[in-house]
Amino acid sequence: MLRLERVSKCFFPNTPDERRAVRELSLLVRPGEFVTIVGSNGAGKTTLLNLVSGQYFPDRGKIFINGQEITYLPAYKRAQFLGRVFQNTFQGTAASLTIEENLAIAFRKGQKKGLKIAIREPMREVFKEKLSLLGLGLERRLRDRVGLLSGGQRQALALLMATLGNPKILLLDEHTANLDPKTAQKIMKLTDELIRDSELSALMVTHNLQEALSFGDRTLMMDEGDIVLDLSGQERKNVTIEELLERFSEVRHKKFAEDRALLSS
Repeated sequence: MLRLERVSKCFFPNTPDERRAVRELSLLVRPGEFVTIVGSNGAGKTTLLNLVSGQYFPDRGKIFINGQEITYLPAYKRAQFLGRVFQNTFQGTAASLTIEENLAIAFRKGQKKGLKIAIREPMREVFKEKLSLLGLGLERRLRDRVGLLSGGQRQALALLMATLGNPKILLLDEHTANLDPKTAQKIMKLTDELIRDSELSALMVTHNLQEALSFGDRTLMMDEGDIVLDLSGQERKNVTIEELLERFSEVRHKKFAEDRALLSS
């Protein structure tokens, strides 16, 4: 379970470039819940993932995973709890290493440094079994360098790597944005299967509204560092993309009116 309590993050405070990326944000993600996150550029979506992953520390507020506070825990110490897949298909994998070497590193993430990566046959068989689930034939290419793979193959491998080691939370940052539509569809199907099979809690940032409503259990819409819409259950099932955009427009209009009133008071 992931819990954020009144978390805030401001960049370049007290300067002309000050930007409040996340504002007093509170969020509860239950075990096994798959949450999609949408919003315009600069809404705070990726900053939210960076706060959860430990790339940034909040200015205020607290973050918990399964009841343990991790607010100021360094990113490398969160590796045992978290897996992450990025938009860049080369990020999260080492292009110069082989598929099995990448998997071995992912398998031992969060463990103490100093352990040598020795890939023995039993481990290799586990990798083959895991890779076969992807349906891409990568189990027959264990000693190929990752740099030789296509974008879709790399992203599928990155997904598998992110779920090794039994993390509690999976963070997905527009991980299909750089893929062609057909490949993106395959990666989304694989994403959904891995999340369900591993019973992960997941946060997925996307600009694809169809993906946001078709996958997962819950959809959040962010604006100016806050959650302005939170849809789940039958309400989410019934909403259309057009209605979602209309509701977002209404929220923005209301917020603009409130800001104007505050400035004129």
